[in-house]
Order: sequence, then structure tokens, then C-alpha cells
Amino acid sequence: MKIVTFGEIMLRLSKHGAMRLTQGNSFDANYGGSEANVAVSLAMLGDDVEYVTRVPDNAIGEAALMHLREYGVDVSHTVKGGKRLGTYYFEPSAAMRSSRVVYDRDDSAFNTLSFGDINWEQILKETALFHCSGITCATSQDALDTTMDAVHRAFESGVELTCDINYRANLWKYPGANARKALDELMQYSSFIFGDQNEWYVASGLDPIPFTALDESYQFDIDAYRRYFDRLHKMFPRAERMLMAHRNQLSFQHHVNAGVLWANGEIYTSRIYDIQPIVDQMGVGDAWVAAFIHARHRWPDDDRHCLEFSTAAASLKNTVPGDQNLVSEQEILAAMQGGNGRIDR
Repeated sequence: MKIVTFGEIMLRLSKHGAMRLTQGNSFDANYGGSEANVAVSLAMLGDDVEYVTRVPDNAIGEAALMHLREYGVDVSHTVKGGKRLGTYYFEPSAAMRSSRVVYDRDDSAFNTLSFGDINWEQILKETALFHCSGITCATSQDALDTTMDAVHRAFESGVELTCDINYRANLWKYPGANARKALDELMQYSSFIFGDQNEWYVASGLDPIPFTALDESYQFDIDAYRRYFDRLHKMFPRAERMLMAHRNQLSFQHHVNAGVLWANGEIYTSRIYDIQPIVDQMGVGDAWVAAFIHARHRWPDDDRHCLEFSTAAASLKNTVPGDQNLVSEQEILAAMQGGNGRIDR
């Protein structure tokens, strides 16, 4: 099964330890970007995945593609052009200080993508599943139009569509940008939709159900979630599965993760993961999405197992530096069984 994802890959520059962006003289460099993270995770799980993007025709653009190829991601339909690779700067959290991201992606190769640059007819010929997110739609009008062109072509060809709401308020700034309208159209065509509480609120206007877990003893209000997702399904009737990610940040190094899945009218809740210490919280949602897409086609008749697999994968991402979840299927299955951190000899 060939999976295609579409978005912008960026260079991530992170401060060491708990340093602020205004401190020190060096940065750690990684590559990131939501849809690229999904592609790498899928490749790590053994899936046939292609990532479509636009990078500058220079050594930096080639370095980004080499990074993706290193993990087995197909980038054969990448478009080259533009001035530069998009960048973002990351300041880690510490104690009561929140983490911070500063984007530097104006005039990037992807941000200056033109409608028609991507040959979707060729790319989608043998594609079984197309995945995209709200971040791509937020970068520019041409990126939004290109995304929806792919969505419409994929839908007409019978390709399965999945999406991550991925709402980033600071990105929707081009003339005429309308996040609610764009996200609604994207979600109308999707068979699987992923988002956290805030993202579901932005997309639907429905007040979220509070997640106040402090540890693994927390009890979900199943009836409340059933009513909530039944209302969402009336808004997005093509969605067969909708997953809500929960993360309660008790401190900068202590998070509680869990997920709730609506699948064809049934509600499933995951095991609650008490994660301490957090190594890197970036890319956790992308790990969730990739693992669920993988699990859905690996165990098509077991929605509960798919939810547990994706939640375990997302929880493991908190232990991996960088944006991408570099774990295998076997490691995720081991975490589901209560991995204890012993040396694997």
C-alpha cells in the first residue's frame, strides 16, 4: 500500500538544555515538519511512503532530501526551486517556563510554491492513501489550493484521505486566510481525522471535554464522549474514525498522555501513559497519526488495538530527541506491554 504525504520540511534549530533563544552561541540542527514526520514514522514502521514537497535547488535542499532518503522515504516527485529552506527555532521549556517556537519560513521554497507545480495525476496513480494537514493549508493560498487539488483528485480516484487538523494560529496570515473554512473542507473528505482538544474546538466550535488526568487512575466519561463525537460525525459525515489526543502537562518534564477514538459509532479509550521525564515533546501528534495509519491497515478489524498502538507510539516519541519518531513496530508493541527500560541485549 503506497502512502503519500504532502507538506513543508524545515530545518529545526534548537537550543541546548534549558537555554533561551537569546543565550549561547550554538544550536542543535534537526529536520522537521508535520507531514515529513509522518512520512519518516511510516517508513520506520515498514510502510511504502512518499513525501511530496518543494525545496531549494541547492545543497541545503539536497541535505533535507538526503535525510528523508536515509529513513527510506521516497522523494522522487519533489519539486525544486525557490530561495531557501524554511526554518524554525525551538526553545525548550523549563519549570514554569513554556517552550517557544519562532518560525522563519517567509519566502521559503515551499511558501512560494505555485499552484500547478505538483503533478498530482502522476503521483496519485498508484496511491492508496493520501495524508495532509492544516499546517500545509496555512502556509499560503497556493499551498491551500494545491492541497485541495490533491484532495479532490484523490477522492475522485478512490484514494483514502486522512488529515491532521494541526491548527497553528500564527501561520494563517496570508490575504484571505480562513482557517475554519479551509479545515472544514479538508475534513469533509477525510475518512480519518486527528486532532487534540483545542484543534477539534477550532474546527467544530464544540466545547471540548476537559482532560484532567494526573495519573493512570483517571476515568473517562464515555457517555460524554459518545455525545460529543456523535455531534462531530453529523458535521463530518464521511469520517469513519476520529481520534482525539489528550496531553495533560503536569510540568515541563512530566506529561500524561491518552487518546479517545470514535470508530463507526463506537467509543474506545486508551491506556493512560504517565511520562516522566520528557526528552522532546515535538512531533508527538505526528507520531500518533503515523502509527494509527499504519495500525489501521495492519490490524483492520481491531480498532481498540489500533488506538493502543498509536497512543503507545506517541508516548514513545516523548523519549526521542528531534521531531521524528524513530521507533519500530516491535518497540511500540513492547511499550504496549509495559516496557520497563531494561537493557535489550
